[in-house]
Amino acid sequence: MLFSISTQNELIPVLAPRPDLMRITDLPLQTPHPLDTNFCYSKNLQATLEGKKLLFEEISISLEEIQEHYLKGYCAYHPGIRRNSNKLICARCGNKRQEFFASYQCARCKRACAYCRNCVMMGRISECSPLISWTGPATVITPCTLEWQGSLSPGQQHASSKIVEAVERNSEILVWAVCGAGKTEVLFKGIEKALSTQKRVCIATPRTDVVLELTPRLQRAFPTINVIPLYGDSGNKLKHSSLFISTTHQLYRFEQAFDLIILDEMDAFPYSADETLQHAINKARKSKSTLVYLTATPNKSWQRKCKHKKIAYVKIPARYHRHPLPVPRFIWCGNWEKLLNQGKLPQRLLVWLKERLSKGKQVLLFLPKIAQLEKAKTILGQLDSKVESVFAADPHRIDKVKKMRNKEINLLITTTILERGVTFPNIDVAVLGAENDVFTDSALIQIAGRAGRSSEHPDGDVVFFHHGKTWSMVEAKNQIENSNKEAAQTGMLLLR
Repeated sequence: MLFSISTQNELIPVLAPRPDLMRITDLPLQTPHPLDTNFCYSKNLQATLEGKKLLFEEISISLEEIQEHYLKGYCAYHPGIRRNSNKLICARCGNKRQEFFASYQCARCKRACAYCRNCVMMGRISECSPLISWTGPATVITPCTLEWQGSLSPGQQHASSKIVEAVERNSEILVWAVCGAGKTEVLFKGIEKALSTQKRVCIATPRTDVVLELTPRLQRAFPTINVIPLYGDSGNKLKHSSLFISTTHQLYRFEQAFDLIILDEMDAFPYSADETLQHAINKARKSKSTLVYLTATPNKSWQRKCKHKKIAYVKIPARYHRHPLPVPRFIWCGNWEKLLNQGKLPQRLLVWLKERLSKGKQVLLFLPKIAQLEKAKTILGQLDSKVESVFAADPHRIDKVKKMRNKEINLLITTTILERGVTFPNIDVAVLGAENDVFTDSALIQIAGRAGRSSEHPDGDVVFFHHGKTWSMVEAKNQIENSNKEAAQTGMLLLR
């Protein structure tokens, strides 16, 4: 889309290229038009654009209607790529790394046109791509109440009260809770507080699996509103709601949208390693808002922040059912990679698997590399007919996780993609090759946290099969034991 300028200094967008037209990035920044309060604006356009900046190609509304709203003060055009001292900046994802920009000979503007490669998977944004925003009135949010009838453990109740306080004060807080502490239920009162005061809420998480798991649980808790999940293929990107559950990547599209953002698993990849995703969180929240961080495994930097009181935080060292966390066992299994390449698996692993499966237990088996999954599946298929493997780019990943939940799979072989964000009620867990660098202490803590999550089956078995003990293995075990000790000392465990 290119622009001409009227005699009243108004932007006039044109889709067909002409030599007299200009790119949005080459125009001076425009001041918004005064709001015509007598204008009958489109509720559909409001729902599509409110709290977002979108490409025209993402909006299923005509350019004529958008332009009419612009002239009446209800929409605005913004450059998608900005230049600052000849440095490029992406207005959508915040990318400033020049190596993540490229240029092409654009058929629209007839010149070399720079675009951002960092967020190109969300639609190409270039120097002649305007972003369109809503500048009209906000949607009136209908207050709703929590209809969850469960109860909280003492640790959960304490954390829940602190989150409510943070919502009231528009402040930040870290919730440091062990795997299986019941973090979702801890959020309910804080979300209710926000929604009851007409605030918009977003739960953001690095992984699609978590979005899919949380959405039905939140919808049951707040049945009078439409809880909208946002992820790569969700198809909900133009809908409006007061409660979103979104992958962090989808927040690139939002700006000044949310009064409460809950960042789940803030230590998880890719969020923890990507500055543009961290930028997206800050861009999506309003200037006066609440940010709640959730994690079971804060890194050393965050632990220091807590120790030196640089951030408000609350700890939950026990699970909601008040049973201890399963402590991993270490079993040496020799050179398992050499055996796997020969079409074999360590005898100690096979014995353990046969014992678990014979008792009707489901098993999650973690391996370091995708290439190893199919080899292990072929071998273990002789042990049990209901064996599957799954990895991040697996097109059937969602379906396989559903089958595991429905007990149609007995043994699921996986990479670290399932280290967090999924819950199976009665499983045992094994890691083959726990010495591999991919299994950091936080990853191993999360993996161990898949076992014993339900109150009916709180004692799952966790085994790290290895070819050499590592610091990460030892640190993971120590942290789990320390959490159990702290939970016992604070009276959060049931007496046995």
